[in-house]
Amino acid sequence: MAAPTVTVRVEDLKGSHRIAIGAGLGVAAAAMTLLLPFVLLWLALYNPGGFFQLNPALVQDISWLVLAGAILFLLSLFVYRRGFAVLRGVDRRFTAASILCLIGSLGFLLILVAVVVILGSTNTLVVCIHGQPSHALSCLRSGEPLGAYTGLVGFWLVWLGGVGLVLGLSSAGRRFSRGVLYGSAALYAILLLALVGPFVGLIYTVPGAQYLLLLTPILALLAPALAYAGTHRPPATIVPA
Repeated sequence: MAAPTVTVRVEDLKGSHRIAIGAGLGVAAAAMTLLLPFVLLWLALYNPGGFFQLNPALVQDISWLVLAGAILFLLSLFVYRRGFAVLRGVDRRFTAASILCLIGSLGFLLILVAVVVILGSTNTLVVCIHGQPSHALSCLRSGEPLGAYTGLVGFWLVWLGGVGLVLGLSSAGRRFSRGVLYGSAALYAILLLALVGPFVGLIYTVPGAQYLLLLTPILALLAPALAYAGTHRPPATIVPA
């Protein structure tokens, strides 16, 4: 028996539109914060003599990219939260997602502070990193502990915000009857799992955990891309809460 459907409300249209905007910002943020820095570090470390050289200037440029990307992530999470907040008015399933995204926004503010601190320690970090990208987290902890631990606290708050995205997109997938939103929620969930190991490694040694970072650029791009694909067109029908 087919699930009952009702006419889409204004709140559903607004919520879907805001989720799409948040997803678009998320794609841009992932490219600047994760994909481009990873590519630049890889070229500098594994293509010696090429155009990109591992030096303080490159580390500073990457820090600026991360800073700009963190701002975009902050905006993305803020817009996501606004979308979930609108939908919360007609569906209580979005309440937890809205609250967790707000907590995640606070985490991104701490990450912005950490990046600013790290910008003043590029020389030390270059000497330590000069080996392979997997050394980056341990170098950050030893070379700039204030930035590392501020970023660590911010990361866990952002991680909670990511849980909010998983809950919100899952609820949106159910409400709008769009499987692609379930796919986006699943990718965000896998991304959260992939991020746990490397950042726990800032405090405790987790063998091989740093290599999970290799998955994050792909997941961080695909998850919001699927969310955008599922919400950039207004839903025709919804499933009642």
